[in-house]
Amino acid sequence: MNSPACICLVAIAAVYLAGCDPVATELRFVTPTEPVDREIVEDLGRLLSAESEIDAVFTSSTLSEESALEALSTGEADIALVSNDLPFRADIATVMPLYPTVLHVGHFGDIDEIFGLEMLRGANVYAGTEGSASRFVFERIAHRIHLDTDDYRFVDHFEERPDIVIIFSPISPDRLDEVRDALRDYPEFQLLSMGEPGDIGTGALIDAALLMNPNFRPFVIPAGIYGPTTSEPVLTVAVDKILVARRDLPSASVYYLVNEILRLRPAMSALRPGLFESQPDDFDVSRSRYIVHTGAQAYLQRDAPSIYERYSGIAEVVATVVIGLVSAIFGGMRLYKMRRKNLIDTFYVRAIALQRSIDERTSEDDREQIASEIRGLQTQAFDLLIDEKLAADESFRIFITLSNDVLRQLDLAPAATSISDA
Repeated sequence: MNSPACICLVAIAAVYLAGCDPVATELRFVTPTEPVDREIVEDLGRLLSAESEIDAVFTSSTLSEESALEALSTGEADIALVSNDLPFRADIATVMPLYPTVLHVGHFGDIDEIFGLEMLRGANVYAGTEGSASRFVFERIAHRIHLDTDDYRFVDHFEERPDIVIIFSPISPDRLDEVRDALRDYPEFQLLSMGEPGDIGTGALIDAALLMNPNFRPFVIPAGIYGPTTSEPVLTVAVDKILVARRDLPSASVYYLVNEILRLRPAMSALRPGLFESQPDDFDVSRSRYIVHTGAQAYLQRDAPSIYERYSGIAEVVATVVIGLVSAIFGGMRLYKMRRKNLIDTFYVRAIALQRSIDERTSEDDREQIASEIRGLQTQAFDLLIDEKLAADESFRIFITLSNDVLRQLDLAPAATSISDA
């Protein structure tokens, strides 16, 4: 097959491939244990499968967050939804935060309205069921504030009327209805606050909680959102639920996943109002407990200037300066040469003037005087040549030839000067 035909076929194939849809990518999602998390992830998976080229499949069994990380590590799954409070692992990478889970601290009966750590000592604590994210987070907090397991006791049911209730939960309309229904039989139940909303940044209890837990962020539960339970705003903290992936998952797959999730954000907001409306395109991963996946980093830096764009301004300035310096150097050299030529031109003018003054009527004394002046011009020219104020170029040689011609015209021998002497 001749060369033009090959080029034509390659061009046709390139155009055809460029117009093809991207190949579907299968991503294996871990099925969460928590019902709320499971419903959200399954909603997301159905949207991705229906509206994008991502085929979301789920593990057949539910896995706790720690088990989910193990599944990613061993390659049994690709993506998991976990709390951003789990310990760091080098084989896990952050994809993006999905929604916040809010710390709810409640109590029955008389107690100080401001949450304090000492109230946990000797208390019966309800923090969800065993293995739940709420209980796991509470255990980590208790460990950080040096509470032993003997200092408190878990109860497994809300009906046991625990002293303290600690739940990490997202705030959504469905969740609000569930909480209102659950609290209808417990009018004495109250949520505790870590202070006033204005206490943030003043060194109060909320700042201490954030200092010890940098993956947390302050959160204000609006007044009245849970009915009489929140007659005033409640200051607390939130921790994000984040999508994580195994480190070796291809960057292109993660980039495409992030892009599609953000594209489908309105649909997710319609399914889960209150959770996804505030998710920006340039989401914050600064509090992540894991290394950011290269695919997520590529997405966040998609609008960042390239190396050429970052340094093009500097390069233009440098190029301008260099061109200016080169121009100045050439201009200086041209001026220097012109000044040297102007010097030799003065000798030309005088030598020609003296030559024209010679005729048959010129006396011997005048001839001697003209010859003396010509020799003086030659001497000056050689002195300037030595001082490098004149160049030993063709102009200098012509002047020496001209001056020697004048001396010969005077019928006098040149005073030890010749073209070869130049």
